[in-house]
Amino acid sequence: MTRQDHKNRLALIVEDQTETRAWLSAILREAFQGIAIAETTDLAAARAWLKQRQTASDPLLFDIALVDLGLPDGSGIDIIAQLNRDFPAVMPIVTTIYDDDAHLFDAIAAGAQGYLLKDQDATALGHFLRRIEEGEPPLSPSIARRMLEHFRSHPPAKAASQPVQDISLTPREVDVLRLIGRGLRVGEAARVLGLSEHTVADYVKSIYAKLNISSRAEAGLEAARRGLA
Repeated sequence: MTRQDHKNRLALIVEDQTETRAWLSAILREAFQGIAIAETTDLAAARAWLKQRQTASDPLLFDIALVDLGLPDGSGIDIIAQLNRDFPAVMPIVTTIYDDDAHLFDAIAAGAQGYLLKDQDATALGHFLRRIEEGEPPLSPSIARRMLEHFRSHPPAKAASQPVQDISLTPREVDVLRLIGRGLRVGEAARVLGLSEHTVADYVKSIYAKLNISSRAEAGLEAARRGLA
């Protein structure tokens, strides 16, 4: 994003602690100057805000969400799954104190595209968020190491399933999958293809449904398997 672009963008924070919400808001504003920020405190409030957002007519581009996992009325993983389903242009990023495998991999399975631990200082968190602009997922170093260790210890099983090539995509869906597989976000893919972001977001939804996937990471794997990435 350029400095001007930030003024047209919107972030959501889902966090029940008042001081932590203020801290995360300050980090976002420092990382992306001019960005608008909405704050919610629990699952119910976040769901209500998302429902309103689906019919919002303002020009702000909602494209990032910081989501705590331990909320008073449930798990932030439910919000991540909703974002992944209904707002494919949004990057859900976990901001939490939990660094165990269960929380980490459940969040990733739900569609989280980043995982940041709140025990780091504001400078470090801001640095990880700014790296989004370079196509890098925001991951705390200990989380990245945990993920690598997990996949070294648990190599994927080769399950018998329908070959990916048997699932037909339209030529435009192939174009979108190729770009998403290369790490482009919805807005970036839209600019490359000369389409609106909403149109590309609809293509992403269609691709996810056809391929039975639910995250950008899985889209990248599917693109690689098809020789697109």
